[in-house]
Amino acid sequence: MCTLEKRGSVFILTLTSEDDGSALVTAAQCRFLCNGFDFRWAQVAGSQAGARGRLRRMSNSLRPVVAALFSLPMPTVAAVSGHVAAAGAVLAMAHDYVLMRSNRGVQYMPKVDLGITLPDYFTVVARAKIRSAAAARDVLLRGLKVRAAEAVEMGIVHSTHDSSESTVEAAMRLGEELAGRKWVGDVYVEIRKSLYPQVFGVLGLTLKPIYSISYY
Repeated sequence: MCTLEKRGSVFILTLTSEDDGSALVTAAQCRFLCNGFDFRWAQVAGSQAGARGRLRRMSNSLRPVVAALFSLPMPTVAAVSGHVAAAGAVLAMAHDYVLMRSNRGVQYMPKVDLGITLPDYFTVVARAKIRSAAAARDVLLRGLKVRAAEAVEMGIVHSTHDSSESTVEAAMRLGEELAGRKWVGDVYVEIRKSLYPQVFGVLGLTLKPIYSISYY
């Protein structure tokens, strides 16, 4: 079940899964899925301390969103039809599957170029989702711009597609396929937690015992 509420200038999207057999697909058909934090807003704070405070506020606001994606009791799929940068890349990697448009868009973490350190949860998510230490080094310490084919090799992206529309359509098909398995949501999320224990440790999420189901 999905509800959208507006409080002032803020929209609040709430996802609940009352029945097993659901999946979440996140998509945006535009140049950027997410371009990260609003650095212009931070820069006009009037002082370095004010800028750091605004960056910290944005990081603290994203943290529970990433935690919610990792603890959502259903498969999650991101359809990346454009660029994802910095916080946007972390948001995409917080999904179980990332599908990416092959002929446009890159994923990159420009923090080293911007002279900004990484929040702890950025680092653990990147290390959990990037296949090799060398690739993680290039993404985090070189600010490497990763195109779709390279992202597949690095293990970040599940599959690539020719257009924005085909990327979203493939993500929907995958979401329907995964939802059709009708996995028990509580079990699914606990297995996810055991797969990425460092991520859940940094995000402060606890591992619950996984119960078994007997068939007669």
